[in-house]
Amino acid sequence: MALYDYRTENVGYKMKTILKHTVFWIWIIISFISSGFSQGQATPKDAPQGYEQILRRGAIAAINNPEYVSAKDADIRSNTWVLGVVIEGQARAYSLNLLNSHEVVNDQIGDTKFAAVW
Repeated sequence: MALYDYRTENVGYKMKTILKHTVFWIWIIISFISSGFSQGQATPKDAPQGYEQILRRGAIAAINNPEYVSAKDADIRSNTWVLGVVIEGQARAYSLNLLNSHEVVNDQIGDTKFAAVW
């Protein structure tokens, strides 16, 4: 079994590295906390009792101008759940796995603009 001799290490370098990482993480935490409060995360005055806003407005990015593939070329299993939309005989399917992380797809079929929301 090899023994570790800490006296051969450059302690000054290790301390500087630890200090850099500590300062970095403190900066990240402070930035995260302050951004939440500065972007309107306060609970509205007329909110129902027990209401709590978890994410600031606009925190989940919508999908705009989505690109499509044919059903034959889609890389999903046949039993995958989708949100389907049919307008003017034209069909679109939005994977619920995708919508779980984006929640909104802004789309258009013909002249009809719509939002697919999950």
